[in-house]
Amino acid sequence: MRRDVNRGAVFTRRVLLAGGVQTLLLGGLAARLRQVQVEEGSRYTTMAEDNRVTARMMAPQRGRILDRFGHVLAGSLINWRALLVTEQTANFRRTLDNLSTIVPLTDAERARIDRDVRHGKSYIPVLIKEYLSREAMTKIEVNAPDLPGILVDGGTSRTYNYPYELAHILGYVAPPSESDMNGDALMALPGVKVGRSGVEKFHDLTLRGRPGVVHLEVNAVGRVIRELDRTDGVNGDDVSLTFDLSLQQAIQKRLGDEAASAVVLDCRNGEVMAMVSNPSYDPTLFSTGVSQAQWRDWTKDRRTPLINKATSGLYAPGSTFKMAVALAGLDAKTIGYHDRLSCPGHLDLGGSRFHCWAKGGHGALDLKNALKYSCDVYFYQVALRTGIDRISAMSHRLGLGIELDIDIPGQRVGQVPTKDWRISKGHPWQLGDTVVSGIGQGYVVNTPLQLAVYAARIASGRAVQPHFTRRIAGVLQPGYQPEDWPDLGVPEPMLQAVRGGMFAVVNEGGTAPRARLAGNVHMAGKTGSSQVRRVSRKQRESGYDSKSLPWEFRPHALFVAYAPYEQPRYALSVVVEHGNAGAATAAPMAKDIMTEVLRRDPAARQDDGPARLADAKR
Repeated sequence: MRRDVNRGAVFTRRVLLAGGVQTLLLGGLAARLRQVQVEEGSRYTTMAEDNRVTARMMAPQRGRILDRFGHVLAGSLINWRALLVTEQTANFRRTLDNLSTIVPLTDAERARIDRDVRHGKSYIPVLIKEYLSREAMTKIEVNAPDLPGILVDGGTSRTYNYPYELAHILGYVAPPSESDMNGDALMALPGVKVGRSGVEKFHDLTLRGRPGVVHLEVNAVGRVIRELDRTDGVNGDDVSLTFDLSLQQAIQKRLGDEAASAVVLDCRNGEVMAMVSNPSYDPTLFSTGVSQAQWRDWTKDRRTPLINKATSGLYAPGSTFKMAVALAGLDAKTIGYHDRLSCPGHLDLGGSRFHCWAKGGHGALDLKNALKYSCDVYFYQVALRTGIDRISAMSHRLGLGIELDIDIPGQRVGQVPTKDWRISKGHPWQLGDTVVSGIGQGYVVNTPLQLAVYAARIASGRAVQPHFTRRIAGVLQPGYQPEDWPDLGVPEPMLQAVRGGMFAVVNEGGTAPRARLAGNVHMAGKTGSSQVRRVSRKQRESGYDSKSLPWEFRPHALFVAYAPYEQPRYALSVVVEHGNAGAATAAPMAKDIMTEVLRRDPAARQDDGPARLADAKR
């Protein structure tokens, strides 16, 4: 009996112990359930929602670039691409292996993807492949269960409607580098491009816009079921340029196959109507990838298609520089309007002889006729009387050898030297340096854009600056009235004296009769030929003819002008590399270009304003 009582007591204790353990376990479980459901319920709800809902940033559409009349020069097209979200795949390399059976990936693409994954956020998509075909898109969607983290997205790519005509102006876009990031989330989005040159670079922030966000419901394998909501980004602003597209095309056609440049601007306010650098290239190749063969062709072409000759090409201005020398002499009172200087065909200085282009000389000439016949000896003497520092100061006032305040990157400043500049190079300034500077040779170099500004400032008497931007987001930019630009500070009689000489060059039997316009409209201009290598005395004595030289050794041909003479509206410069003679090569081109400019008269035509720009198709 006692044994049974003992057994009952043991059983009871065991039951109580087991019950206690169960109670503790159930209590712990209840406490945990309360913690999960009540205290941390919202967190787990969010986690579950995050597994069901994914948020993706959307790159904004890059703003358009238009000409002054609303023609779309640069826009965007839909670009289907494959992206990778690394947080949605356990092994992204295995995913890429599976994807490569559908869309082949090169070693270079693999290396780029690895780099982007290392440096990017796991939740920000990485670009795998763009410009997908419809067939490739379908295969990716069908094989989605085997491609965790891969999604197909409709982005945009930059398109240039007139690539060859406007490459040097518009520039191009390319993927951002690490230095472009600067904490900007937009830069990490796949397919985003940044401006690398031209207008695309100068107005990059304006054109770029701000990203949006879209929330998508996805299933267990990451396939999109539906879009829940979206916050649209802000597309980049449109930028309207001062250019007339049709005029640009006409000028490029006139230049033909020459390595040449031409700049046309409104000489009253500095609007650039056309700026052609020939030959050109297709900037869209920088978005899709430039092949080694293409790059080799570009870099080996002696006509240098990748360089914007108008803003980056440096050329000795030759005789087109003589107006600056004349104005410096008049301003310094080292010559008078009617002073006559003798030209026997050469100037002897020390042991050197400096020749005039006219072997027999021009005789005694005043300023007007010295410009009319482009007498070298006359301007040798004016330069010696005036001095290089005064010539340099006047040249800078006229826009030569200075940094222009322009809204396009990549300009080169050029040079009109001074004595101090030469001394800073470790050499004294010689009188012979002054002599050759008097005819725009030696150390004097300028860009074609500077030469057009130079002509415009002589014509208008104002310190106009060239500009390429007309409207941003439909709003007209400042600087479009002549009075917006300060007076040049050169007395009107001096300008009139130089203008009269330029008129005679074209219209009174001067060096450029082939530039004379038809009808009653007159153009004032000045020819120039600049040597690229020294002509020896032996060559001169043997009847030297530069046409017989190899192309790369021939002089450059130049012409600067403005029209109409009576009421100046347009200024231009033409530079033909190794064109030999300004009168024979550049002047006829300038005549045809100015004829086209006056026929179209783009500055007088009303643009279509913001309404047209807003409604134009992208």
